[in-house]
Amino acid sequence: MSEQQTPTSWPTTPISIATADPAPLGLAGFALTTFILSAHNANWAPDLIWVGIALFYGGLAQLLAGMHEFRNKNTFGATAFSTYGAFWLAYASFVVMILAHAVPATVNIDNAGGWFVASFAIFNTYMMFWSMRLNKAVFAVFFTLEVTELLLAAGNFLAGHGYVAGTDIIHVAGYAGIVTAASAWYASAAGVINSMTERPFLPVGTPLWGGPARLPSQQARPIGATPVPQH
Repeated sequence: MSEQQTPTSWPTTPISIATADPAPLGLAGFALTTFILSAHNANWAPDLIWVGIALFYGGLAQLLAGMHEFRNKNTFGATAFSTYGAFWLAYASFVVMILAHAVPATVNIDNAGGWFVASFAIFNTYMMFWSMRLNKAVFAVFFTLEVTELLLAAGNFLAGHGYVAGTDIIHVAGYAGIVTAASAWYASAAGVINSMTERPFLPVGTPLWGGPARLPSQQARPIGATPVPQH
């Protein structure tokens, strides 16, 4: 008579759950929020209309995209989307605090903004270099974002110290941010349509640094890459 199997001894079969690529959502949320805020910095759009978008689309939706990239074992995507989702949540929350008069009057808002953006520029610098291992479309996003963040940091620091040139630099940063948003929208659009076709419809380019990035599993793929159709 065979031994009776216990629940812990029953054979198990790993279940693979197919998931959609969260990168296009994360890129779209980042693109739209960046566009609206940059349009304001360029004097195209009024202020504050970007705050709600930053909280829910650029912030929450992008953060969720980052969490799902962990499920896809995409370290780069998880780090990028989670960080910039938190960026927008933190920045919008700071503005809400200002509007609610919760920030002491002694705080130099422009100088604080400079430190905020400069800190994220440090993060963006190494992510920009590592994006060269993915494709040209993603690198374009991080490169234009690097330019935007450096201009914003410089503009805010100068404005915080009373230099009129700071405002002019922030305006230039607005135009750079619009280019950044366009780059992110393109990468997002490529991710959507390329996931619907067996061959890439919108090209994202090849890696600028070496061959394709080495990924920890076959399920993981670079941002904007075309998934392999399952038959």
